Amino acid sequence: MTAEFADPEELELQPHFAPDSICFGCGPANPRGLGLISRVRDLRVVAQFLPKPEHAAFPGVLAGGIMATLLDCHGNWTAAWELMRREGLPRPTTTVTSRFELKLLAPAPLDEPIELSSTLLCMAGQKIDVKVEALVREKTVARLTGRFVAVRPGHLAYGAW
Repeated sequence: MTAEFADPEELELQPHFAPDSICFGCGPANPRGLGLISRVRDLRVVAQFLPKPEHAAFPGVLAGGIMATLLDCHGNWTAAWELMRREGLPRPTTTVTSRFELKLLAPAPLDEPIELSSTLLCMAGQKIDVKVEALVREKTVARLTGRFVAVRPGHLAYGAW
């Protein structure tokens, strides 16, 4: 555990570490964004998202691009959290998406919460592979497998959190 917080079971990653982030998916400072908050529970990174009518692809169904954004942001924060834990850092290093594969398995309804849960697949240096699943009523509706990388000084995103 790091010295910056005492109880990681209650930690909300984006508001705690990146309160000024303007990311559309998870930036607390973006009033028009999705507002995703990834939380650490039982040393796992989870999130819940309740879609709004403007997130529709067609009546009653979430747009695939919104789903992709949610899974991508959650995967990125999972990678940053895992890297921070491994290296014993007081805060996460900025990470960015290198690649991902998205599988939309079933329509996600607009009127029910979507639960996101992630799993660390592997970590090699500054490259972190993560799997994220989106569940509605305990049924997996989408899955993302992605690679996220820590950025260094000189990268456009460095220090953006």
